[in-house]
Amino acid sequence: MCGIAGRILREPGPIGGDLVQLMQAQRHRGADSTGFALYGRPREEGYVLRLFHPDRYRLDATLEALVGAVRDQGGDLTGDPTWDDTGQAHVFIRAEIAEPATEPATWVDAVESIDGLQMVSMGRSLEVVKDVGDAATVGAKHHLEEFVGTHGLGHARLATESEVSPVASHPFWARPFPDVTIVHNGQLTNHHLWRRRLELAGYRFDTDNDSEVIAVWLSDRMASGMTLEEALDTSIRDFDGVFTYLCSTAEAIGLAKDRLAIKPIVAIEHEGEVCMATEEQALRTLYREEGEIVNYDGPGIARVWWAPTFVEVA
Repeated sequence: MCGIAGRILREPGPIGGDLVQLMQAQRHRGADSTGFALYGRPREEGYVLRLFHPDRYRLDATLEALVGAVRDQGGDLTGDPTWDDTGQAHVFIRAEIAEPATEPATWVDAVESIDGLQMVSMGRSLEVVKDVGDAATVGAKHHLEEFVGTHGLGHARLATESEVSPVASHPFWARPFPDVTIVHNGQLTNHHLWRRRLELAGYRFDTDNDSEVIAVWLSDRMASGMTLEEALDTSIRDFDGVFTYLCSTAEAIGLAKDRLAIKPIVAIEHEGEVCMATEEQALRTLYREEGEIVNYDGPGIARVWWAPTFVEVA
């Protein structure tokens, strides 16, 4: 029942606002939570972190511990961290850091060893924003209308297998790989098998959600030498269940659809832009009459759309 969306602009623009609009049009598909993966200006070095802590009253101590953990790994914060200013018990933190001296898997674990702190995303350009509530609520809370970028993903969640919480929401970042995320509509029936194999290979998971397995599995395959399209195509053979998912990297958005082809997705390609969603009516909020709708209704589909290079627009 979940709703997903992807968006690629021809040049940097209001990617946050577009994705909020796409997901608000699909809010009836999942009222538990809404999330976004947004790709902004890439950094030549260093990372932007999005983090979650369940207790806002411990924010000062958490930020102090974060600075200490990053410095212990040979990095440092490059500016003051920011956080959402609501009265909710949980809090989301945004921090930019210089390049740590250790490998991502090492320093990510060090940051997440801070009591209660979970990393929602890490990347040169990626920022994941997800929270309880519909798209309009989450977008307003996190000021997504102000986010300028090239591409991104959206998800409206109806929880079927794991708890309703901000961190159990989509998109899922592919820990510890930078800039890789997925959104997923469906269910994997063999995700416990793949989770165990990935855990034996040294990977760690924060939730029981089957979708988190997809993100790490894809990144592991790409790290071993597969292209994004090859990894998507392989996933159709290796995963059991009914699923349609979108995977985004810093360069592209990919689609994979299982061999039963039950979960829908449609797309528009128009004047150098791409828009995909679970429902056509969501696409038509951005393209009233323009563009031809392509219905990816066949089995075993895998394809990739490429995002533009981030160049300043005068």
